[in-house]
Amino acid sequence: MTPDGRYFVVRGRLWRRANPALDEATRARLTRELMAARRAKQQAMRQGDEAARGAARQRVDAAKHALGERGPVWWNDGAPDLNRRMARNTPYAEWFSGLGLSD
Repeated sequence: MTPDGRYFVVRGRLWRRANPALDEATRARLTRELMAARRAKQQAMRQGDEAARGAARQRVDAAKHALGERGPVWWNDGAPDLNRRMARNTPYAEWFSGLGLSD
């Protein structure tokens, strides 16, 4: 997780974290919905059902927006959204290089 808690890093790429201002019950409910939507998408893909896949993708997107992982940023200091960018190409580059991980 980045020092400011906004992102976590996977394979050198930044991914926005859920809004820490969400209460635990809300976060848990939205996370359950996200996981259910992902399972529905996977099942639709296995069955070749494009309509169901599209509906499940919309559910995933809605859950991610509600969690704060997509859409407008949840912080209010004017910092840009660096979601999905390579950490080495962001203001987090020095911090990331100090971790000693290869990306």
